[in-house]
Amino acid sequence: MNTTQILNPTRPIWPGFSSSKSLCGDANCMEQLLLHCANAIESNDATLAQQIIWVLNNLASPDGDSTQRLASSFLRALISRAASKSPAFAFLSLAATASVSQKMLHRFSVIELAEFVDLTPWHRFGFIAANAAILDAVEGYSSVHIVDLSLTHCMQIPTLIDSMANKLHKQPPPLLKLTVIASDAESHPPPLLGISYEELGSKLVNFATTRNIAMEFRIISSSYSNGLSSLIEQLRVDPFVFNEALVVNCHMMLHYIPNETLTSNPLRSVLLKEIRDLNPTIVTVIDEDSDFTSTNFISRLRSLYNYMWIPYDTADMFLKRGSEQRQWYEADISWKIDNVVAKEGAERVERLEPKSRWFERMREAKFAGVGFGENARTEIKTMLEEHATGWGMKKDVDDDDEVERFVLTWKGHSVVFASAWVPINGVAADLI
Repeated sequence: MNTTQILNPTRPIWPGFSSSKSLCGDANCMEQLLLHCANAIESNDATLAQQIIWVLNNLASPDGDSTQRLASSFLRALISRAASKSPAFAFLSLAATASVSQKMLHRFSVIELAEFVDLTPWHRFGFIAANAAILDAVEGYSSVHIVDLSLTHCMQIPTLIDSMANKLHKQPPPLLKLTVIASDAESHPPPLLGISYEELGSKLVNFATTRNIAMEFRIISSSYSNGLSSLIEQLRVDPFVFNEALVVNCHMMLHYIPNETLTSNPLRSVLLKEIRDLNPTIVTVIDEDSDFTSTNFISRLRSLYNYMWIPYDTADMFLKRGSEQRQWYEADISWKIDNVVAKEGAERVERLEPKSRWFERMREAKFAGVGFGENARTEIKTMLEEHATGWGMKKDVDDDDEVERFVLTWKGHSVVFASAWVPINGVAADLI
């Protein structure tokens, strides 16, 4: 069987199914078919898997509606998983190779990435919340050191610089120090940056100068796979600076640190405790609110499907079909789906945890949550009004600390959470 027959069959041969998309074009039906296919693959039932794949190929389409495009990405990821799982699925090897070759990710220029990030509230929501918390926390300091652990390559920082210049214009602006992580470029999750961090740093320093803020930019080679150990080592030996605020900004990158399902060493909790020992002024934690950590593949697939429909659904609202930006956007989504479905072990780096688990980890590390001010709430609401009506924000109050946090929603479903934390000091920390 060749690749064309696998990915573009002329007819399904699973009895009882028509080639008409109208019989099974809704999201629930697609989910059930994908789950049946996954079960067949996990049980090494090549005959059943082949039949379901043919049915799905008649229903899913990379150029169809949001449900069809979502199903298409999942199907390609399942084919890739099956082809690498067992000789029983050797007939899928050509299709798996073809699907991988279509997932070449775009490397963005700084301007392209800034425009890309601004397309939806997905990242801007966290930028606004984190920047507001940071500005409140660093007021009065003569030096501000930000450790930026960000998926979007410092795209949050220009807005922070601008806000810092505007808010603190009546007093001498602080020295701004920015530390970023240089990890293996080949393993960095999308979006990818097309220039070096040295060049990026030069651009940021030049921009800060135009806003009358002195800025230093530092790059530290470190790896999320080992819990950023070299970063922590460097921060520990940094010389003490009087009246300097230390800010750790975690924007959608902490979940790339291996969790307990991959290693017996709880690297995520260890890192948070190491950050706590540095006595930061504030720590912001922003991430996607879902759970991709289950060791049960079917359970993980279901969680993935029930979250990843959101970016495909939103794309229909702001990106034209066939546009270059939509191709870039959906290629990045497909990469994430493929990583969760087709990869295992250290290669599976997309290991989201829900906000409740991150809050638990922060409290265990002796941090206390702090709420966001009215300015942050107002700015987020204004930003959301610029986008499609499906976007919203809800307040989330955790029962353990009664602190109000923000959650970005799409059609009522949780998408991204934003939280801010400060160390608990002295006797209070011992009582936690």
